[in-house]
Amino acid sequence: PQSRSKRVGREGLLLEVVCVSNMTTVAAGMDSCPDWAPAFGYIGAGSCMILANFGSAWGTWKAGLGVCKMGIDYPKGVIKNIVPIVMAGVLGIYGLIVAVILTQAIRPPAADGTTSYSMYNGYAHMAAGLCCGISCLAAGGTIGVIGDAGVQGFGLKASGGKRAWASEGDAGGDDVGMGGNTEAMNAEGANKLYVGLLIMLIFSEALALYGLIVALILSQHTYVCE
Repeated sequence: PQSRSKRVGREGLLLEVVCVSNMTTVAAGMDSCPDWAPAFGYIGAGSCMILANFGSAWGTWKAGLGVCKMGIDYPKGVIKNIVPIVMAGVLGIYGLIVAVILTQAIRPPAADGTTSYSMYNGYAHMAAGLCCGISCLAAGGTIGVIGDAGVQGFGLKASGGKRAWASEGDAGGDDVGMGGNTEAMNAEGANKLYVGLLIMLIFSEALALYGLIVALILSQHTYVCE
């Protein structure tokens, strides 16, 4: 920086005015649209896909173990209790949707190395990716834990606490009427438990849906350097 001083008299007072001239040249658009700005957008897209798939795999793993254990006690309820696995698999689709939107919004650099993709876009896209990814991760863990405990409880309730082969061995006894009445009561109690399980799973899935909605809104906030 260069400086020059000038003394000006005003009512008997000397005021020193220092004028400083900045010699730094700033190219238009380089401060708000650096060449490293797209890195934040790709971080957002990648983290969204990875975290969403992690949550989906986590929920499928936990709920799948519960369904397999429940199948030992009550094989008839395996298909009915496949719902937690389906809901956990949907989480990966949420991450895929947001990741595709973010990657398509990232603009490639020009021939001279400049880019119109701003830091504002990069920060917004990274926030969108993390919002959807972490929401899907939390929802996947919740679905897995609830599904694991819920389907096993459903199987125990429906079977009356007996193994499948044990109940089949007792089917030929003389107390057929009493056994049929007990089985109906067990099925009614299991259905009530199943309704509560579905409500918990729906609200768990809603966590990921909230993150998806906010991520889509964030992805629409753009600033382009002309």
